[in-house]
Amino acid sequence: MRQLASKWLKTKALLHHPHTAVYIPETCLYSEDQLRMMLRRHAFVFIKPVKGGGGIGVMRVAKERSGYTCTRMEHTHRFSHFRALAIGINKLRVQRPYLIQQGIQLASIQGRPVDYRVKVVKEGQRWDFRAVVARHARPGLVITNLCKGGTLLKGTEALRMIYPRRLAIQKRREIIQLTQRCIPVLERRFPGIGQLGFDYGLDQSGRVWILEVNTRPQ
Repeated sequence: MRQLASKWLKTKALLHHPHTAVYIPETCLYSEDQLRMMLRRHAFVFIKPVKGGGGIGVMRVAKERSGYTCTRMEHTHRFSHFRALAIGINKLRVQRPYLIQQGIQLASIQGRPVDYRVKVVKEGQRWDFRAVVARHARPGLVITNLCKGGTLLKGTEALRMIYPRRLAIQKRREIIQLTQRCIPVLERRFPGIGQLGFDYGLDQSGRVWILEVNTRPQ
């Protein structure tokens, strides 16, 4: 069963298809010039390793009135100017390749962000849905990973805590249909994959975003 560690390769595959590209937050490989550009365009961004999981190494970077902030786990570092920010990030990322992704202000429960994991597994010639769950961030964190203290909820349960019943059903259906649209795109690009974990975010207006795709979902 093929596995693919690079988040960038999977993101690029979905960006090359018009029916899936519109669901991808703006994403690029990390460089100081790209970071400067992305912070001009977006209120905040996430910087995360090209390879890796469990929320390890993920940073939230924002432009503030008095400079910049970089949050990693529960620690927030403040910088008065961009050059100091870039130096600080380079120390934290220890020269591994990273991505920059447009920050999405996720719909929340009790003020804590929520995202959704859809796991699918290939059985013979068909793909079966194994799970549609939500992950509720631990208090004080901007990442939802369970291994970092996030709480697992049923997908439908979490959606109904945020939206009216009819809209919650509609959003769950939209996530399922988008997953079905993404699978053949990824399978054509990466023959041999046998399981996929899609991480979705819904912003505060209810728009669905594809945050990440894993070939070894936990």
